[in-house]
Amino acid sequence: MKEQTIFEIIHNMDKVTNNLIIQWNKIFYENLGVSHILVLGHIMENGKSRPSDIARVLGLTPPTLTHLSEKLVQKELAIRLEDKSDRRIIYLGITDKGIEIVKRANIEGQILRKNLFEKLTDEERLQLLNIYKKLNDNRN
Repeated sequence: MKEQTIFEIIHNMDKVTNNLIIQWNKIFYENLGVSHILVLGHIMENGKSRPSDIARVLGLTPPTLTHLSEKLVQKELAIRLEDKSDRRIIYLGITDKGIEIVKRANIEGQILRKNLFEKLTDEERLQLLNIYKKLNDNRN
């Protein structure tokens, strides 16, 4: 594969991703980024979690997660919980307000994806899904 082609692929993938993020930010008026929603979504799916575990799973640095969690707690979308057996251990939990935000964000995301992917045929969507699965397969 020619080098130029690899850079064109990467550039176009980035453009699609950036365009989706820009569109989502325009319709989702909560002053939250995609990373905030990912953190809330992780807690919603997995229950209360240690920030270090959330950071590892989402591929974020611990300082980034600290910054994100501060805003989530400030906006009353998440809460800090102490471990009853070891007060040094802190968990992040999600509030009812946080659950509602995740649900709304998912609905908005579904609308954006529908608008984006309706340009593709069913066969093209399946091909794209298989390509992304293959690219995300950690077994080399």
